Amino acid sequence: MGSALTDVSNVALENRVIGFSGSPRKNGNSDLVLKKIVSGVKDEALPADGWNLTDFAFSGCIGCEKCRKSKICTGMMDGMSLLYPELQAAKGLVLVSPTHNYNITAWMKAFIDRLYCFYNFENDRPRSWSSQLSNQDRKAVVVAICEQESVEDMGFTLDAMKRPLEALGYEIVGELAVFGVFDKAKVREQEPVMRDAYALGRKLAASLT
Repeated sequence: MGSALTDVSNVALENRVIGFSGSPRKNGNSDLVLKKIVSGVKDEALPADGWNLTDFAFSGCIGCEKCRKSKICTGMMDGMSLLYPELQAAKGLVLVSPTHNYNITAWMKAFIDRLYCFYNFENDRPRSWSSQLSNQDRKAVVVAICEQESVEDMGFTLDAMKRPLEALGYEIVGELAVFGVFDKAKVREQEPVMRDAYALGRKLAASLT
């Protein structure tokens, strides 16, 4: 894993995939789905890695605005400092989150908020903006996992990942909504879900080659 912070213009893009689970429950349903997606990517002969966000100690954005000048987050040096080089270099991205109170988890929200450093802002009002990650053929897939069985109960979980990634310049090439799963690791018994997750990984890999 990389550790050097730099602005995106100095990073060489790599045709590989990285993925993140936003669940605080290690080796639970979100982690298992992420691993299945990663395996699908790898079976298409593309490098891929996945991590649980709770393995990294980091906080949400504090709005210090230092990144407007540095083009990377320098206001806080924490676990995100390890993740930025991976994000910058990989063309493919996977985000998986369980539904917490109709939305993504606090860990996934903090992660997405810390991607604010990749925006460029002008000095007009309201400020015009662009993304350092745009126009680079970046692709992503997103997955939401919900205990309940209705779209209404899943709430904003998928959109809370999709919309920020699209704004940053990622094309969302696939998504998966998983319903009716809560008990730890029970998703491995849901063969259609695991099959769909694997296929999602293969689709993401294919979109990058």
